[in-house]
Amino acid sequence: MKAHVKIAEVQPEAYQAMLGLEHYVKNSGLTDIHRELIKIRASQLNGCAFCIDMHTTDAMKYGESPQRIFLLDAWEETDLFDEKEKAILALTDAVTRIHGDIPAELIVNARKYFDETYLAQIIMAIITINAWNRIGILSGAAERIEAVQS
Repeated sequence: MKAHVKIAEVQPEAYQAMLGLEHYVKNSGLTDIHRELIKIRASQLNGCAFCIDMHTTDAMKYGESPQRIFLLDAWEETDLFDEKEKAILALTDAVTRIHGDIPAELIVNARKYFDETYLAQIIMAIITINAWNRIGILSGAAERIEAVQS
């Protein structure tokens, strides 16, 4: 038996606060592709099928290629991602898997490509999708995909 907690139903104020963070991320200076790469990659690491489905669909709407999406799980082993994207993906991996400190070299590397504002927006996008992944998994969101496909 799977145990789910429907946060949106039992704590609508908390869910509204999450929507506020999502509004911030959507309206930050992040490009659509950078934002969706963060969301897909964190969702892969967290195993959130609902979010992977949603954000791969969104990324393709913004012009992302299926090939890059298919290879996102092996981003370090392909030349399909530029240095900026690799810096973003390295941060996404580190923040999603956080255990103690983030390696300083990841921040130093990211600063080669991004100013402090954009870097802060990247980090907030990573934090936000990680929270959504946990809400999605705990609320049984993946079962909604299965229900639609049945």
